[in-house]
Amino acid sequence: MSSKHRSAPAAVTTRRQLLALTAAVAGAGLACGTTGELAASLPAPQKRRTRKAPGAEETIKIGVIGIGAPSTPAMGFGHCQRFTALAKEGKAKVQITAIADVAAPYLQRGVEHCSKEQGIEVAGYKDYRELLARDDLHGVLIASPEHWHAKMASDAILAGLDVYCEKPMTLHVEEALALRKLVQANDAIFQVGTQFLQHPKYHKARELIAAGVIGKPTFSQTSYCRNSKDGEWLYGVDPKLVPGENLDWDAWCGPEGKHAWDPNVFFRWRRYRQWSTGIIGDLLVHVTTPLVWALDVGWPTRVVATGGHFHDTAMENHDQVNLSVEFEKGHTMTIAGSTCNETGVEILVRGHRANLYLASNDCVLRPERIFAEEIEEQTFKSPEIPPDQDAHRLHWLDCMRTRKPSIGDVETAAKVMVIVDLATKSLWSKGAYTFDPDKLAVVRA
Repeated sequence: MSSKHRSAPAAVTTRRQLLALTAAVAGAGLACGTTGELAASLPAPQKRRTRKAPGAEETIKIGVIGIGAPSTPAMGFGHCQRFTALAKEGKAKVQITAIADVAAPYLQRGVEHCSKEQGIEVAGYKDYRELLARDDLHGVLIASPEHWHAKMASDAILAGLDVYCEKPMTLHVEEALALRKLVQANDAIFQVGTQFLQHPKYHKARELIAAGVIGKPTFSQTSYCRNSKDGEWLYGVDPKLVPGENLDWDAWCGPEGKHAWDPNVFFRWRRYRQWSTGIIGDLLVHVTTPLVWALDVGWPTRVVATGGHFHDTAMENHDQVNLSVEFEKGHTMTIAGSTCNETGVEILVRGHRANLYLASNDCVLRPERIFAEEIEEQTFKSPEIPPDQDAHRLHWLDCMRTRKPSIGDVETAAKVMVIVDLATKSLWSKGAYTFDPDKLAVVRA
């Protein structure tokens, strides 16, 4: 099957240009020690192109941006594998019709797989904007590195497409707030790839908390911890990938501006401060998002983070982090993350009257001792669901048809991004940060 390798137009080279082009913050500075009042500076979002939503029996046609190298987890290619498998198994009426990637070998890998599995000729593009311009698409899945998420998602929404964006939603909080405003103004289906939201235990927890069963939720805890002998995200470097020959390196750098070629950055970008928030954005969003959604305690208002380089000292990002997050409705969440020790903490929500234990697949309700006569201990068994990532993919497709908001929605994701951004600022500056939900302002405490 053939694919199209076209020269990409000049990449946007500064973050300010990016934000201006995607209805983002005009001149709002969020450097350490500054106050950014973002609400007033967010311009009215543009209106997107009108496209017809897929009918109940219509095959949903999607594009995938970012395939990834075989030596990495390659989330984009993984999505291609699963969407084509779900279609062949009769579990979803979906078809991948177009793919974009700045690395020619990885683009070709995705095109060949999807063409073979679906029995059609899938188009390939080096420039993702050519993919978005197609008339036959309903949605797009974005699996690029996180510094591209805001720009690609904004462009896709303005092109009239529904979006599945890999986590974290954006790299910076100002991008998240701008994207939130754009999605809401255009009534787009937007879903972040935080698949733990599909676990039934969090749905039961949300139900019990909303019903007041545990009383006032006061304190929650969660973690994402893993270990490796040599260090985290040390994916193999492919020497056959050469900028100017089979890779558009400037396009990959995109919103972060031009940089000298560095294969370690290309293959292992999660290890570097400029390109990723490391543990916080790559791992902790998985466990933080479903808790934020289940608790419904408003916006984060104060974040303090500590961390260090305890084993993987060659990695620029931290290999151990601990976060303390306060919320506007009166709640504190502690979050632990590690890539140098796999022993985490139990997922637990503490309430004035009772506690919810979420370490297993089930939701366990246990009363506080003084309320033992009033509240019965119960275990709510979780029903069987497809693997969580497949459940999340199918949920997105269903939302595209029904126009019901996804539970991986932009509002929840924006709140999580406040945690991610403020925690990252706190780690590097060794200070605390506050967020004003009314002014959309970030302030160093």
